[in-house]
Amino acid sequence: MNLYIASDHTGLELKSLLVQELTAVGHSVHDLGANSYDANDDYPDYVTPCAERVAAEPDALGIIIGGSGHGEAMAANRVKGARAVSFYGPRQTLDALESEGTTGTDGYDIVRIARMHNDANILSLGARFVRIEEAVLAVRAFVETPFSGEGRHIRRIGKF
Repeated sequence: MNLYIASDHTGLELKSLLVQELTAVGHSVHDLGANSYDANDDYPDYVTPCAERVAAEPDALGIIIGGSGHGEAMAANRVKGARAVSFYGPRQTLDALESEGTTGTDGYDIVRIARMHNDANILSLGARFVRIEEAVLAVRAFVETPFSGEGRHIRRIGKF
């Protein structure tokens, strides 16, 4: 799979580890920076080009990383055709589902549902909130889950 990945200085370490992980399992990974630590860099300078590349290639996916993942997702979602979703770890998902009485999840269902129902094409991670192991599992779930292609989901996506 063709994957684009970008981060600001806060996500630099996590991005490097994810590039290694994804490359090792055979994905074509395009690292769009940052490539060195600069505490004054701005995430839109890296995230926006990543979102543009993903939006231009219907079969590509993107991963963006910053401190919180919030601003990164907002910047990416300003690009027409980009559909970024944030992930903050399995515990948040499990807590929400358990409060609804749902059990039997591994905590990564929120990532899978974003792909299946919303055809999310960019995963935004907050390096300050997601452990490395959690990020790896979230990225795997994101990359391995296809869009359902169901009519109702296609209809909804067409509205934004």
